[in-house]
Amino acid sequence: MGAGFINNVHADVLMREDGVRITAVVDPDVERAATLAAKTGAAVMPSLEALLESGVDAVYIATPNALHAQAALAALAAGVHVFAEKPMATTLADARRVRQAASSARGVYQMGFNRRFAPIYRLLKELIQKGELTPHWAHLKMNRGELHSPPWVADAAVSGGFLYETTIHLLDMSRWLFGEVREVMCRAAQSCYNQLDDFAMLISFASGATATLCSSAHATWLFPFERVEVFGDHATAVTEEMERLTYCSGLGRAAVTHDQAQLPMPARWGYVEEDRLFLAAITGGGQPAVSAEDGYRAVELVEACYRAARTAEPVPLPLE
Repeated sequence: MGAGFINNVHADVLMREDGVRITAVVDPDVERAATLAAKTGAAVMPSLEALLESGVDAVYIATPNALHAQAALAALAAGVHVFAEKPMATTLADARRVRQAASSARGVYQMGFNRRFAPIYRLLKELIQKGELTPHWAHLKMNRGELHSPPWVADAAVSGGFLYETTIHLLDMSRWLFGEVREVMCRAAQSCYNQLDDFAMLISFASGATATLCSSAHATWLFPFERVEVFGDHATAVTEEMERLTYCSGLGRAAVTHDQAQLPMPARWGYVEEDRLFLAAITGGGQPAVSAEDGYRAVELVEACYRAARTAEPVPLPLE
């Protein structure tokens, strides 16, 4: 579902995997659907219902955000495996419905948080897991250059709002790296677009770690548009997008840089690994690499940020 940029990336990955055949494409833009169908040898279907009736085993959902939940619910009800791009939903109520449906469905439901599988972020996670870097404090930023392309990202009714479109990736990343969130404080402003498009957040974790996260929707695409800095016991790790990780393990020690910039984008950004893990889960009966619970917690975190921005008060998690 969806024949835009992201599903073209997934299609390129899937076409290289043994035992996979792309059979159907659905997109209201008929020309775009036909282009992806021609590249993959698939048929163009008029609707999700037609796609599900065609006998597919799995569906990739990469439509505008507000359409994710209903598509996932329909596919899960039909017993089809679901890979859903972020976000799971654009309301907490819809996210609860998808989480519940996934818990009892015959099919696997996997969320598309690709950054968890980017080699640079996996290296950072490994440093933390091995105890080489114990996070006390962190600073994250994730900017977007504009809300022009695709045009629907500027429409909060379709995207859910800027935090759902872009920043949700690093909100999920913060939880993946530092554990469950216990409280969020947030300040936000409407600067360039007809929605809140500048955010500054203070996130407290059950582990005792604290992180700041700044995100702007109108920052140009100046490199690095996303960055994670983690501070431990006289140790620091810094990422530059998904290209480099620089780590210093102590006072007077040399910094070490891991550079993944030479990797092709689908591997560097984690798409190859997340797709392979999805295929492994649906063929081997295993658990999804990013669960419906993870998808729900990310939506909950977005909603907590918006609530904190509206009230100017700290918001505890989980939300009621």
